[in-house]
Amino acid sequence: MNGVKYLGEGIVKCVNLSSLSLNLWRNSIGEDGAKYLGEGIAKCVTLTSLDLNLIDNGIGENGAKYLGEGIVTCVSLTSLNLYLSGNSISDIGSKYLGEGIAKCITLTSFNLDLTYKSIGEDGAKYLGEGISKCVTLTSLDLKLHSNSIGDSGVKHLGEGISNCVILTSLNLDLCGNNICDNGAKYLG
Repeated sequence: MNGVKYLGEGIVKCVNLSSLSLNLWRNSIGEDGAKYLGEGIAKCVTLTSLDLNLIDNGIGENGAKYLGEGIVTCVSLTSLNLYLSGNSISDIGSKYLGEGIAKCITLTSFNLDLTYKSIGEDGAKYLGEGISKCVTLTSLDLKLHSNSIGDSGVKHLGEGISNCVILTSLNLDLCGNNICDNGAKYLG
């Protein structure tokens, strides 16, 4: 944990950073570690590219909140890759991420991996709302496998994606989400 604290403190000092890529896959940083990273990222207002691999780190809802709050300040981001699979962020964590994403109005490329963590219908709604604000997206990759988002959740995702009218690349992994005919209709 102290290692991530020091890493976050170091990131804060990189005020002219334009690209940041961190791969901390399976390091058990927890929500406190995510807090330190979020605080560090929040100070990097010149970031144009952010790539965070925090798969299986137990960041939970609060960790997602800290990351969402950090991303909010990165108003120049054009590329955002968040790999958060296996972190139990739930619908509340998705809300914070959606709010952060909504502020990234210059994004052209967005990749989000939240597989296997039951964000549910409400979580999909919050993500859809966030994505709907990213009207400059040309590439969108959502991996939401096994999240129980159902027809209602996919409807909100579809509505959000429909605002991204200049998309040239779209990849959706929605396997194992209890999506029926109506959900497929909404997405179409």
